[in-house]
Formats: sequence, C-alpha cells, structure tokens
Amino acid sequence: MNARDIMVVTSENIAGKEIVEVKGLVRGNTIRSRHIGKDIGAVFKNIVGGEITEYTKMLAESREQALDRMREEAAALGANAVIMTRFSTSSMMQNAAELLVYGTAVVVK
Repeated sequence: MNARDIMVVTSENIAGKEIVEVKGLVRGNTIRSRHIGKDIGAVFKNIVGGEITEYTKMLAESREQALDRMREEAAALGANAVIMTRFSTSSMMQNAAELLVYGTAVVVK
C-alpha cells in the first residue's frame, strides 16, 4: 500500500469500517529550528499584531512531514489506517522544537 493512501483519524473507530488487525504503535517526527530572518519579521508582527505567516507555514510543513513519516511506518507494517492519532510538541533546545505525531496502525475492511 502507498503510504499516502493510509487513512489517518483521531477517533478510535472509522465509521463504516471494521478493524480486523492491530499492527501497533506508529509515529513520525521532525525537529525544526527557527530562522533569524523569520524572527525579525516576527518581532515586527508582535509589535503591530497579526498572524506570523512564516511560522504558520513552517508548522504546517512540519505537521505534514511528521504525518508522512508516520504513514510510511504504518505502510511498512502492512496497515491501511491509523487510529487514535495525536500530536505532541516539545522543546529540544533554544529555538528548536520537535513535532511528534503518533497513533495505532490497523488494518480495516
């Protein structure tokens, strides 16, 4: 199965599907650091207010990369879905953070 075709949900069940096998825990992560150029823009946005679009884009890319890595791990186990998906973040060092996504790989029919 192509990793991109793996269904990912936050619920413990998928409506209309039956879980026939549990493959186990799968996860994907990425660690990103801030960029000095983006920090300068963020300082100005902090003064005048508004969305810091550079960081919004960076976080969206990080989420997608972590999800892709989790899907690849699920595909390697022979799963076609991931249930109970959760996101977590943690600080790794000054100006760097980890984004982790994890869930339970399953086979549904």
